[in-house]
Amino acid sequence: MKIAILNGPNLNLIGKREPAIYGKETFEDFLQELIDKFSSIEFSYFQSNVEGELISEVQRRGFDYDGIILNPGGYTHTSVALGDAIAAITAPVVEVHISNIFAREEFRKISHVSGKSVGVISGLGLKGYELAAQWFLDQKSELTGLKKVK
Repeated sequence: MKIAILNGPNLNLIGKREPAIYGKETFEDFLQELIDKFSSIEFSYFQSNVEGELISEVQRRGFDYDGIILNPGGYTHTSVALGDAIAAITAPVVEVHISNIFAREEFRKISHVSGKSVGVISGLGLKGYELAAQWFLDQKSELTGLKKVK
């Protein structure tokens, strides 16, 4: 099973940025723990602060991977193009947010990604990525049914 983890803007600063919200562990350290825990999943990881790069990566992984775990960061609330990219691919996407975006500023309650994703995990810290990976593993036999037909 191949799962891509894609992180958007400012998520390269996990472990440094606002530790009360995002924690003190770097994403790279957490990713190694995830790889160790889910040895039957082949993970790829990509992070970018650039909207177009994220869209290109969604398109690149979206037809060959079994699923995508996407934390679009601030682009959640602004990027119609990222939502369109998710709609265009066949791989199911689980949207993950480390913080509870619904308990933050009003503008964060708008998502151009959620409606195109199979599910959303928000506010559970880095554990959300683990839960998304477990969901994909649990759905392994059904994933072909989840892939969108174009």
